[in-house]
Amino acid sequence: MPEGSPAVDNAVSAGSSTTTIAGRLALGVTLLAFGLGYTDLIDGVTAADAVSIAHYIGGVALFVAGLFALRDRDAATGTACTVLGAFWFTWAVSAGTQASDNAAGLFLLLFALVALSLTLAGGDQLGQGAYGLFCAGLVLMAVARFADSDALTKAGGWFAVAAGAVAWYAATAALAHWPTAFSRRAARPGVTAAG
Repeated sequence: MPEGSPAVDNAVSAGSSTTTIAGRLALGVTLLAFGLGYTDLIDGVTAADAVSIAHYIGGVALFVAGLFALRDRDAATGTACTVLGAFWFTWAVSAGTQASDNAAGLFLLLFALVALSLTLAGGDQLGQGAYGLFCAGLVLMAVARFADSDALTKAGGWFAVAAGAVAWYAATAALAHWPTAFSRRAARPGVTAAG
């Protein structure tokens, strides 16, 4: 391994159950569509274009994956998938309705708290990374609604895209047996925590 590069753990035990993989694929695709809609990266693509994906993949499929995980006594995956499935379903069915900016900001902020809880709950590094990025994106989008800031909305979209990419990678890595964790060992041999 080249000096200075992190050690990579090829184990796929964390987050490799079928429901976890399905949930992460559904979350990844939904976050990518949702985030790209807010970034203005693709001409003519808006967040409204992500409503069907959010409704069926992020809402229904993610929620069902969560129910299967709960049935299999996987509380972490079950909780994450059902709660996030409910978020996406609610977002999708309310996308065309008139709501005040403060109400929309509050909705995003409440689900940012859910994403924060999922981040702090532990689990594998990729899952925590995806939830953490999603939390940051939701906070930025909530503040953007409160402050009427297009720049913060776009920044939140980029965080959602990054979260989607991490969730997609986590699912694909489990299927393809790619690296899923970085070792916490020092990057250089012989270096201790004291220096």
